[in-house]
Amino acid sequence: MVLVLAIGDLHIPQRASDLPAKFKTMLVPGKIQHTICTGNLCIKEVYDYLKSVCPDLHVTHGEYDEDARYPETKTLTIGQFKLGLCHGHQVVPWGDLDSLAMLQRQLDVDILVTGHTHQFKAYKHEGGVVINPGSATGAYSSITYDVNPSFVLMDIDGLRVIVYVYEMIDGEVKVDKIDFKKTTNTHSAR
Repeated sequence: MVLVLAIGDLHIPQRASDLPAKFKTMLVPGKIQHTICTGNLCIKEVYDYLKSVCPDLHVTHGEYDEDARYPETKTLTIGQFKLGLCHGHQVVPWGDLDSLAMLQRQLDVDILVTGHTHQFKAYKHEGGVVINPGSATGAYSSITYDVNPSFVLMDIDGLRVIVYVYEMIDGEVKVDKIDFKKTTNTHSAR
């Protein structure tokens, strides 16, 4: 069992002052093995905070990030899954499933994690999974001002991943889950 935190679009301090306190109490150092961030951390202090939660931190460049060293896309293998990471402002139209599926094929990944729309979405699509963890702070976006803070925790175990979505609704954290099993030829079929 490997726990992977997927988080992004924090926009601190421009659009939000901090993560919700209830989220911060859940993100305990030493529990998560990998963190993948879709970008728009904006400042180094947010990077440092995420690094304190989990030293294995992977970040892609959002259009508001100060640090230009973050890559546009990144791929990594965790367990039996190949993951792709991209902020998502490069995918046009933004959040479009067909465009995201094309990026997923280009990166040749089982799980694609993107952000930018600030709205949680998760799809089982074309033998893989496409996830947008939303905005962890609930920061508004150019698409919508009505954003619930959210992040995703993936539990990767063999050929199975359980995607847990943590969403703040009316001051309470709601959790939902999506279960995905990879067939042994899912990744090589593309």
